Amino acid sequence: MTDAVLRIGPFEFTSRLFVGTGKYATFELMRDALEASGCQVVTVAVRRDVISPDGGRRPQSLLDFIDPNRYTILPNTAGCFSAEDAVRAARLGRELLEGLGNRGAGWVKLEVLADRKTLLPDPIGTLEATRRLVRDGFVVLVYTNDDPILARRLKDAGATSVMPAGSPIGSGQGILNPNNIRICLEYLKEGDPDYPVIVDAGVGTASDVTIAMELGSDGVLLNTGVASARDPVNMARAMRHAIEAGRLAYLSGRIPKKLYATASSPWTGLIEPSAPGPA
Repeated sequence: MTDAVLRIGPFEFTSRLFVGTGKYATFELMRDALEASGCQVVTVAVRRDVISPDGGRRPQSLLDFIDPNRYTILPNTAGCFSAEDAVRAARLGRELLEGLGNRGAGWVKLEVLADRKTLLPDPIGTLEATRRLVRDGFVVLVYTNDDPILARRLKDAGATSVMPAGSPIGSGQGILNPNNIRICLEYLKEGDPDYPVIVDAGVGTASDVTIAMELGSDGVLLNTGVASARDPVNMARAMRHAIEAGRLAYLSGRIPKKLYATASSPWTGLIEPSAPGPA
């Protein structure tokens, strides 16, 4: 069961946990939680967290608290509601990270949202933006709903990784539809078992991470479940253990579920107990 490396395009990581950087009470708390999580990839919302309204970099931003030698920054297009807006944000992120010399300049986590109430992805805008960014040379990790058909079309459009939602962003509801995640995995990995599929959004606690990994996902991206926890640093530690446990359980192969009990010890060679018969 050698499973030490997660490969996404030209990138390689030993941690399968991707952690966001929003919603923390302080930048210092964010820094400590990232360290406790053991993650190697951190996501940054370019438009909201880094770029000021006048188009320049904010005078103090969370980037000042992220060690560029330790983490690969994954810029994301959070807060974009059209393909055009998302493509623009992705290009801004690439320019910013190129200036910082961070190797994350070559990729983007794509989000094109439909509305502010649900924060569900706009499937048409997401597919359009994926095609445009792939043509523009990006390694695209694309956030989408748990629709297996759309997931397959996004892969066909050139997405390096498809990231189906466990549940709505920030909801903490966990994996609402594990069957759809299973089908997404089946469709995306058909003929391509190493294709990386990362569950993104909705994680509330460590058991949600474990469930996502036991389904066969290659990784989990989360933010609110850590940042909004009562103790973000300890929750980050819990998520670190959960992703490792879930992956190991998936590789080990769970026993099948059965309707009736199966004795742990063999009956053979024992004095048979007088079992009660039917009434």
